[in-house]
Amino acid sequence: MQKILLLFYFVCNVFVTTAQNPVIVGDCTVTYNISGNDAGTNKNLAGATKNLYIKGKLSRVDLNSPGFKQSVIYDNKTGTAVILKEVGSEKYKSVFTAEQWNNENKRFEGIRITPTNEKKTILGYECEKVIVTLRDRSSYNMYCALAILPSATENPYQFNNMPGFVLEYETSSGSNTSKIVYTATMINFNPVPASKFEIPSTGYRLLK
Repeated sequence: MQKILLLFYFVCNVFVTTAQNPVIVGDCTVTYNISGNDAGTNKNLAGATKNLYIKGKLSRVDLNSPGFKQSVIYDNKTGTAVILKEVGSEKYKSVFTAEQWNNENKRFEGIRITPTNEKKTILGYECEKVIVTLRDRSSYNMYCALAILPSATENPYQFNNMPGFVLEYETSSGSNTSKIVYTATMINFNPVPASKFEIPSTGYRLLK
């Protein structure tokens, strides 16, 4: 009887420990659907998608829409970032030091994260809703999968101190009158090729 109780305790302890400690994801590709909360925004976003690539401490975000492409490659070790843009046949590149990237993301300083009891399942993961409030008092909803954490974040300012892997989140459109929602539709844990994070040295007009 004592052995059975000890075994039961061991199994329960492992389960609780696993539940409290999310698995760190060091290689993955996540595809997000992009939509708006009104007809006009949805029309402008028709055909737009987002792909997030994570490999170790590197992240890359590709935003694709008809006539426009943008890639943000971020190094979580150095804090440096590169933005690649394609508008029609024109290609542009912007390079940011850690200090410059910090200045680009000033509006996310001092964000407050408020957990809620709301949950939803996305891609089989139970996600907890958190409310993110900025200094200007604007707020956004995010849904985090508590069972997994990325080894690198796509933006340490916008996604600072999230309790899990963000599988759905909101942002504002340029006019701040409508919300844009990013929802994960696929997650792939196959290794991401290192070539995804190579910075092109030619073919782009340097903006910064």
